Amino acid sequence: MGSIVRAVSRARYSILTVGATYVLSAIVGIAMVTWGNTFALDHRDRLVGDAVKNDAIVTTNFGGGHLQAAFMDFGANLIIGSVPTSLMGMAIVFPYPLVAYQGWIGGIVSVRGDHSSRLNTLPSATYFALTLLLQIIAYSVSIGAGVNTGVALLRPRPHYQGAKVLRIFPKEALLDWGRLYLVAIPIFLIASLWEFLSPWNF
Repeated sequence: MGSIVRAVSRARYSILTVGATYVLSAIVGIAMVTWGNTFALDHRDRLVGDAVKNDAIVTTNFGGGHLQAAFMDFGANLIIGSVPTSLMGMAIVFPYPLVAYQGWIGGIVSVRGDHSSRLNTLPSATYFALTLLLQIIAYSVSIGAGVNTGVALLRPRPHYQGAKVLRIFPKEALLDWGRLYLVAIPIFLIASLWEFLSPWNF
């Protein structure tokens, strides 16, 4: 447990900058659809429409397989979503534009199909906010782990100046990467279970 706490502390700036990017872009997305921005609303409708037609997770959920959909979503977020972006983090700046776009998407889906806000009642606002928050935390930790490793490659702090893997990667930074994923994985799981099994999912 102590090593995980140290890993979070060492990577805190990377995690916080990724998280701040998510939050700010989500706020922009929420504001745009709330104020009726046509571009944002049309983009939201296209994304959701495509998901309804083509996304196996959405199809499974609509078919009543909520638990199965939750585990499918968990796997997709963890493997397809976070791992490649975390690897991009080794280039430090590369993941931030993608993070900003993902956060914006998280914001524009704050409205329903009829463009009414999910924030207009306490249950739906709680459901949306908690779903978004859990996803932001999980992605911030996992992507922040990659950014932290990239920073360690360029300017290794004292705790990353020891042994190297392949004579390139600071061993302790890679270990911190793994420790941070031990934090992110259960949060990804909780986020998916909440999203698909919550009674407030409307």
